[in-house]
Amino acid sequence: MQVSVESVGNLQRKMTVQVPAERIQTEVDKRLRSLVKRVRIDGFRPGKVPFKVVEKRYGEGVYQEVLGDVLQSSYQEALIKEKIVPAGAPEIDTKSVESGQPLEYVATFEVFPEVKLGKMGDIKVKKPKVSIAAEDVDKVIESLRKQRREWADVERKAADGDQIVVDFVGRVDGEVFEGGSAEDAAIELGAGRMIPGFEEQLKGLAAGAEKTIKVDFPEEYPAKHLAGKAAEFDITVKKVQEPSLPEVNAAFAKAFGVEKGGVKKLREEVKANMERELGQTIKTRVKDQVMDALYDTHSLDVPQSVVKEEINRLREQVEARFGGGQGSAQLPGEHFEKEAQRRVVLGLVIREIIRSAKIKPDTKRIDAELQAMAAGYEHPEQVIAYYRGNQEAMSGLESVVLEQQVVDWVVDQCKLTEETMSFEALMNPSEQEQA
Repeated sequence: MQVSVESVGNLQRKMTVQVPAERIQTEVDKRLRSLVKRVRIDGFRPGKVPFKVVEKRYGEGVYQEVLGDVLQSSYQEALIKEKIVPAGAPEIDTKSVESGQPLEYVATFEVFPEVKLGKMGDIKVKKPKVSIAAEDVDKVIESLRKQRREWADVERKAADGDQIVVDFVGRVDGEVFEGGSAEDAAIELGAGRMIPGFEEQLKGLAAGAEKTIKVDFPEEYPAKHLAGKAAEFDITVKKVQEPSLPEVNAAFAKAFGVEKGGVKKLREEVKANMERELGQTIKTRVKDQVMDALYDTHSLDVPQSVVKEEINRLREQVEARFGGGQGSAQLPGEHFEKEAQRRVVLGLVIREIIRSAKIKPDTKRIDAELQAMAAGYEHPEQVIAYYRGNQEAMSGLESVVLEQQVVDWVVDQCKLTEETMSFEALMNPSEQEQA
């Protein structure tokens, strides 16, 4: 078998392969002789059909079958011979497929780039330094109180923090639009759940009031037929209600599953959950900085075939997230290209770090990660048992831990500084920026 490889650009390769006719014919004859023993043809006893008869009837089909098999096997053999690892499936252009002639074809494919790691010592990472204060626990307890609040009717005008119950009918260009009307809709003023300007215009209204408000749908509104459109809503106020928060006592603690220990035990459990969230958030913050730095540090030509695969994977994730196929299948590839490119680059860099630093999956860390993840569930032992019995789930967990080991390795090499901040600033950065 003759093989020659031509480089076309940085990553594309053209590999010409020529397979001797004898190899193909030998396999064709072998399969035809096997058929002699099995085929049934009128006028001949089973197993006694002459080879020439079998060849005449089945020769062309067997030849095409062998041709396909030899093409696949010879392609793999050629890659091994030339020590090439392709980045994706090849495009095959057959030059000669005639019976009795050598099989010749050109396989065009991409290869992975050589990755030269940048200087990890030039990377700068800020690690948050946070302690959980009693005031932080108080805020979470207050949030739990709001989850258990009850609403009572009041005879006054609505203000921030109140709930207003309304009927409304929405119109765009004078026409009622689908999904723009509701009855007995409960809207919490100041919660920001409605489109901008909607809640603000309900303040100061009392039960029985009627009002027409004007708002603009945001340009990025999910429903494309409404995005950027001006709308009017006819509002009828039915109730104004104010919240009533429960007392923080033993009964309150029991409502959140704390049977013994009352408020003190509840605070301990809340703080333990906060510490778990804090640890994960710090880990994520550091990891994001490391990944950003690795991407910025490494400029790579990447195989477009791999980028396309990643684009398809991202598109499928969008479909799954939004219930499958409602518009996501029509999203253009460019929508995902930047993120796909980033993922491919980072995947290659991480793979090279693992190889060059000889990083192996740490079984103790995998066990610890599983325990920590399961601790957030009501029945952690069931979660652990599920992962232990599901190889795919465990492989995913192992990949997460291995990636974290890479992050830790980079952190050990880089310029790491600590950034002191409050729990609130770390966990809710957007709210802090608005404040």
